[in-house]
Amino acid sequence: MVSEINNSKTQTRDTQSLISPQVAVQLLKDGNARFVKKDPLSRDLNGQVSDTAKGQYPFAAVVSCIDSRIPTEIIFDQGIGDIFNARIAGNFVNPDILGSLEFACKLAGSKVIVIMGHTSCGAVKGACDNAKLGNLSQMLDKIQPAVNNIDTAEGEDRNSSNISFVNRVAEENVRLTIEKTRRDSYVLNEMEENGEIAIVGAMYDVASGKVTFI
Repeated sequence: MVSEINNSKTQTRDTQSLISPQVAVQLLKDGNARFVKKDPLSRDLNGQVSDTAKGQYPFAAVVSCIDSRIPTEIIFDQGIGDIFNARIAGNFVNPDILGSLEFACKLAGSKVIVIMGHTSCGAVKGACDNAKLGNLSQMLDKIQPAVNNIDTAEGEDRNSSNISFVNRVAEENVRLTIEKTRRDSYVLNEMEENGEIAIVGAMYDVASGKVTFI
């Protein structure tokens, strides 16, 4: 089925309708593989601006960090009109982001939600260090449950100096965010239970460019 979808073309209502949640995930995996191999699809991005001027039919929605090293369309080798993006430091969800995801899936037809963390995340490092700074403090509090969930060996540092700990916290934060998405949005939870969408987690490696789905 994936081979039948021309992912270099702009999504339309018809092409979006052909994409199942499983196919949507595979399109993202295939796109990231192309990105890592430095073999992106050829797209007319300016043409896609015109194509999407009167409507959009993205097949995926991605919640990711604001980190400048993670331009979502680029790392998944997608075009204009393919992905809804919600970006916030620490890639967590709140009512506003959940409402945005409900729009993306229930009203605009996206088939997958990807909650994506990344290695060496500054927000996660801040949470590990219990950093305090203005509005940043309350934001980092939302990542603290993931910090608390990660066990460490006796004598192992539980702060940003231990990058292994930081990355384990980042992955746990993805898992907890998926749980919160299902728990706090009956709309998305029901859609997933009905097989209309998938809610999945992923981690991006800032050193290699590879996305690992978890």
